Amino acid sequence: MNFDLTDEQKKVRDMARNFTTKVIAPRAKEMDRTGEYPYDIMAQMASLGMMGIPFPKEYGGGGGDWVSMHLCIEEISRGDVSLGALLDVTTSVAGNEIYSFGTEEQKQKWLIPLAQGKEIGAFGLTEPDAGSDTAALKTTAALEGEEWVINGSKQFITNTGLDNASIIIITAKTRVEQSGRTTISTLIVPKGTPGFTLGERYEKMAFHASATHEVFFDDCRIPKGYLLGDIYEGLAQHLSVLQTGRISVAAISTGLAQACLDEALTYTTKKYQFRQSLLESQTIPFKLADIAMMIELSRTIYLKAAWLKDQGRDYTLEAHFAKLFATETAKKIASDVLNMYGLFGCLEKYPISRYFKVAKLFEIVEGTSEMQRLVIARKLLG
Repeated sequence: MNFDLTDEQKKVRDMARNFTTKVIAPRAKEMDRTGEYPYDIMAQMASLGMMGIPFPKEYGGGGGDWVSMHLCIEEISRGDVSLGALLDVTTSVAGNEIYSFGTEEQKQKWLIPLAQGKEIGAFGLTEPDAGSDTAALKTTAALEGEEWVINGSKQFITNTGLDNASIIIITAKTRVEQSGRTTISTLIVPKGTPGFTLGERYEKMAFHASATHEVFFDDCRIPKGYLLGDIYEGLAQHLSVLQTGRISVAAISTGLAQACLDEALTYTTKKYQFRQSLLESQTIPFKLADIAMMIELSRTIYLKAAWLKDQGRDYTLEAHFAKLFATETAKKIASDVLNMYGLFGCLEKYPISRYFKVAKLFEIVEGTSEMQRLVIARKLLG
């Protein structure tokens, strides 16, 4: 077993780390306070090739791998999780689905701009009455001549409502077989399509610099060729790329946990001016040691999942492990570090208050902890 990163993987990690330290971290508090999307930062990320790391160069990518992509996501999330989520949704989910299942024409039309960072993509599965229960999906798409006519809605859609948002990839019921079995297909809906509208932007408790909306489809018509992949395998396609998204959420949570540790080290060294006085108070040093260990475990499991994906091997179980462990670990670490601050940790002036609120959110997105445990148990029990 070799746990060493390649020179190229180290290069990507260090590039993202330096960018985060110099560009993202100094503006993170203000971004979260105003909720304004940092288009200029995203443009710089695009110029560095961050959105296209795992895709071939002929599709605007960097020809790298998914380990590098997730190292980048972790480092970016250490500065601000909204930008880590941008990479998750645009690259790990939307771009990944087009690359994995799209036609050559679809890749040329939509993947290249995503990989180059000129545009961003969104992913639409969740509905008002269908979260984890995908069988309850109500959005429909009927083929009329050479067009799909879509009706329905999706909620909690990240990356919509922004100037550079280009497409949303959605699931919809396309037909019901005589047997009664519902066919769920995947379709690409471009921004500006008549009948495709946004609802009010959600006011979240955290994660403010990331736009999240409900979207509506009212006789929304798209060309027949905008069907993505096999008409009968849309849900399976959608769920398969969500496995990669779960690795990304694990990387985001690991970056968040690392930011908490960085903050704890800064705070405790200021509070205890002499190293010996800090070590004599074993409670805090022991807690810091536990935090560092848990972060390393989170990092190791998401990297294993990403490595398995790069090797073309099944990584389903590891993706669920990574998502469950890293998100719950980040929440615990944020809580422990806030406790180190005492009441000061509840003040908005300290980053830990922001980290604490957003840590809970990532336990829910890409499947709740309960759903992760259910899937893992089903795997174990055959």
